[in-house]
Amino acid sequence: MPPHEPDQSGGGHRNEPMAVHPSPSTAPFDAREGGAAERRLVVAEQGNGNGNGNGGEREDDPKRDNGYVCPGEMLAMLGPSGSGKTTLLTGLGGRLPGKLHSGKITYNGHPFCGSVKRRTGFVAQDDVLYPHLTVAETLRYTALLRLPRKLGAAEKAARAEGVMLELGLGRVAHSMVGGVRGVRGLLLLDEPTSGLDSTTAARIVGALRRMAADGRRTVVVTIHQPSSRLYHMFDKVLLLSAEGCPIYYGRAADALPYFASVGFASRLSVNPADLMLDLANGISPDSKESNEINNGDSNLANESAETVARDPKAVKEELISAYDRNIATRLKAELCGVDPANFGYARDTSVRVKREKWSIGWWEQFSVLLSRGLKERRYESFNKLRILQVLSVAILGGLLWWKTPPSHIQDRTALIFFFSVFWGFFPLYNAVFTFPQERPMLAKERASGMYRLSSYFLARTVGDLPMELGLPTAFVVIIYWMGGLRPDPAAFVLSLLVVLFSVLVAQSLGLAFGALLMDVKQATTLASVTTLVFLIAGGYYFRETDRYECGGAATCPVVDFPAIKSVGLTHMWVDVCIMGLMLVGYRLLAYSALHRLQPPTR
Repeated sequence: MPPHEPDQSGGGHRNEPMAVHPSPSTAPFDAREGGAAERRLVVAEQGNGNGNGNGGEREDDPKRDNGYVCPGEMLAMLGPSGSGKTTLLTGLGGRLPGKLHSGKITYNGHPFCGSVKRRTGFVAQDDVLYPHLTVAETLRYTALLRLPRKLGAAEKAARAEGVMLELGLGRVAHSMVGGVRGVRGLLLLDEPTSGLDSTTAARIVGALRRMAADGRRTVVVTIHQPSSRLYHMFDKVLLLSAEGCPIYYGRAADALPYFASVGFASRLSVNPADLMLDLANGISPDSKESNEINNGDSNLANESAETVARDPKAVKEELISAYDRNIATRLKAELCGVDPANFGYARDTSVRVKREKWSIGWWEQFSVLLSRGLKERRYESFNKLRILQVLSVAILGGLLWWKTPPSHIQDRTALIFFFSVFWGFFPLYNAVFTFPQERPMLAKERASGMYRLSSYFLARTVGDLPMELGLPTAFVVIIYWMGGLRPDPAAFVLSLLVVLFSVLVAQSLGLAFGALLMDVKQATTLASVTTLVFLIAGGYYFRETDRYECGGAATCPVVDFPAIKSVGLTHMWVDVCIMGLMLVGYRLLAYSALHRLQPPTR
């Protein structure tokens, strides 16, 4: 039978950093549980460190945190700013590989793997959403990417709609920006109520509580300063001191009786969360109440201060000592008795986990990402200002070179030079912004194991083609005929292909710079220098080709010398092949930079 619910629990040795090795659900996907059937028993245990408090951890690293959260429960992590709440939550979500030094975290009795990350909902404190997708589109694309392939597209869309209605978002379904990160068997939320009024915060926590109770999901949240109403919605509470040491772990309803039993009772009726945060900062209830009651009588206040004032450091040491005596030992024993089999979980899932490394296949990932990308960038790509910019430049250029006579070779050369410069700079600088802007979303979704990098990269590449090739085509159609260039369809098509090829190469170079540096300012500077080098070496600023005497008083270009001509240096396909190599090379460089940037944790 499942382990009994402890009244108070926690444990470990002082100042020992905890390492995270999270892991997969063993429960099969159940269509009855709203798309998140893999219920999770989450267990965190401290490491067997030397207890010296060193080991290279940051000051806000959690120390010696033990505990477990069962399906159907909601655990709230409380503590002052800098106590390590977010660090611990991030560790539980598997987002700190190699940065925590000892201990372990298990999910249904198993260590962490990519399957667990993909099936765990992690809601960061900062919003990371595509701004031009609606609430319904955001949830639908998340469902299409994360739910298993055995579910059809219609069923996945129905799941997304169910989540939207469960969160009360039906009335804003078609409003841009907003939504959640998916509802999974394990939900990790970093301060989900920050910036909300008390009523909205209560609705959010109430919805999470219903998800935990009705769907047998495990919910873990960090919360800064909950109201009394929010506090009583929590099943369990983990309280961290300002130094990151646990001073309480157990049922939320048992927190005040516990602190009263160790000598920190409050004589006033207070919000339990307020009392606990005071204790986490080393402020005893007697000291605070004495100052509040006697603030009008200095003599009485001084007398009370002498009798009840306690040093904050001593208060925290006493609380940590009480935690070790009353909670840690018992929690360790309970952790040893926690068996995922009691919750209906199978043990051997290695084959299943390997088979379901990705929720859907490569082609389906590509299709969903392409569809999402086209919808997200339809406002950016077909921006009226951008279209007006290109068309106005084309018309202005056509007027400047209006019907240039064939005899005006220099004017025609200047027009071709204008082609090269404009479509060498324009797509390059637009592409530089691509990956730095998408980095937060790419990092979040890749960290969740939603899709392969190759499917994302190719979907992004294909999705950019309509606008990247559409505008240059319109540009060439306008300025070619207005400029009076050779009125031959074959010559026009060849000129158009050259421009489009140049656009793709320039865009590839911009993508590579953006992916390598991930800083718009640095990438733009490097792009400027590189473009200037290409411009100078492009041949427009060199004098006419050297000539040699080829009979009598006649002179011929050096490139027409028979020996040189036989080598084929002027052959068009050599230039095409070089451009093709640049196109592929720059794209591969961008892909490698993205893959090296933040690969998914296996």
